[in-house]
Amino acid sequence: MIPVILSGGSGSRLWPLSRSTYPKQFLAMNSDFSMFQETLRRLDDLKHDDPIVICNAEHRFLAAEKLRQMDSQTQAIILEPMGRNTAPAIAIAVAALAALNKHEDPILLVLPADHVIQNTGQFHKAIRKAEKLAKAGALVTFGIVADQPHTGYGYIKRGEKEINGGFEVKRFVEKPDQDTATKFLSSDDYLWNSGMFMFRASRFLEELEKYQPEVLSSSTTAYEKAAQDYDFTRLDGEIFAKCPSISIDYAVMEHTKDARVVPLDAGWSDIGSWSSLWDVCDKDDQGNTLTGDIIALDTQNSYVLAEDKLVTTIGVNDLVIVDTKDALLVAHKHKSEDVKKIVDHLKNAERSEATIHREVYRSWGKYDSIGYGERDQVKRITVNPGAKLSIQMHHHRAEHWIVVKGSARVTEGEEIFMVHENESTFIPIGTIHALENPGKIPLEMIEVQSGSYLGEDDIVRLEDKYGRA
Repeated sequence: MIPVILSGGSGSRLWPLSRSTYPKQFLAMNSDFSMFQETLRRLDDLKHDDPIVICNAEHRFLAAEKLRQMDSQTQAIILEPMGRNTAPAIAIAVAALAALNKHEDPILLVLPADHVIQNTGQFHKAIRKAEKLAKAGALVTFGIVADQPHTGYGYIKRGEKEINGGFEVKRFVEKPDQDTATKFLSSDDYLWNSGMFMFRASRFLEELEKYQPEVLSSSTTAYEKAAQDYDFTRLDGEIFAKCPSISIDYAVMEHTKDARVVPLDAGWSDIGSWSSLWDVCDKDDQGNTLTGDIIALDTQNSYVLAEDKLVTTIGVNDLVIVDTKDALLVAHKHKSEDVKKIVDHLKNAERSEATIHREVYRSWGKYDSIGYGERDQVKRITVNPGAKLSIQMHHHRAEHWIVVKGSARVTEGEEIFMVHENESTFIPIGTIHALENPGKIPLEMIEVQSGSYLGEDDIVRLEDKYGRA
């Protein structure tokens, strides 16, 4: 059994915490580990080979860092230049396994990286049932036992007779209205569509070729033309862009005669909104989930997150309050599905808050823009041990670096020297320079920029170990 971890998506309904450059699957939402990491941790007691991870190219260093933190190995980290939904992604995983030539016809366990499953034991039982069905040639999906008439999920109507732990799939149902969802809940025949699957690689390819041959050919060719980039596999962008964007449900599962569903009752949620996150989080005796520096008086059934400052509430009920370094969300909990409308508004206005945080993660570490004026900007920079920023220069700004923790190896023109704690150096406009952390602890420093233009596009990279030059 080989896990295929699908780590695309932007999680826009969890704005302002989740943004397109740092989406929800890489955030720690209800534990000390990110949802991506929790997806891998749930597999610890199952017998399986190293997983394949598929993610957006923009998130490659996030995925690699989360794997490094867990000391997890993968067979491949495959980078999509753009999203094309789940059917092409799974086809690419199969092509990668064939190229690795390690497995004759493996069982694939396809898991989105942004789900919460609270009862791991029940999850493992369902996987063992699904594995028996998959070995017999079935294409298995996991149907969540519904506990409310949810209108945000698709549904699966199962057959009446259970065979080897699974049921025949009668039909897939789109997201229903409230009345229809209520009727589904009163029936044992309907399950939520989880988006998790298990099948033999050969069976998936047979059905995909039968129903969506263009998806199969485009995906396979995009992988065959892929380039290796350090630990990553970059798909051919031109070919992959022509691939139809379609889910495995529409491409295969709704058409195949061999679809089976295994019921799963394990505290599952796809955390599609702030209210669904509140549902699965621990709460105080007033029904509140409070994270950060918070004083809540006469406050009930609310989700409050304070990332950077004290947040206080008085006399409120059923609210979502999320305070980050650069944005504040206040919403009624029952309207939290509409947060995406705020994101759309920000995108239309071309505001950076739609896509990036004030704190920005890079391949070498991160920076936090803590203050700025018309001709100046102050950043707090963290460089990971052994990491190096590109050799670069700026046309419009000078930089003053102050080391507050660790030691920096600085290149300034032809000179290379060390800057230690409580020391500083100055990089004039137009000077070729680089910053490196040769130590074993994170390098922390303050950067003061000054000049006529301070945008991130005023960087001329001359040499870069991460391929950005």
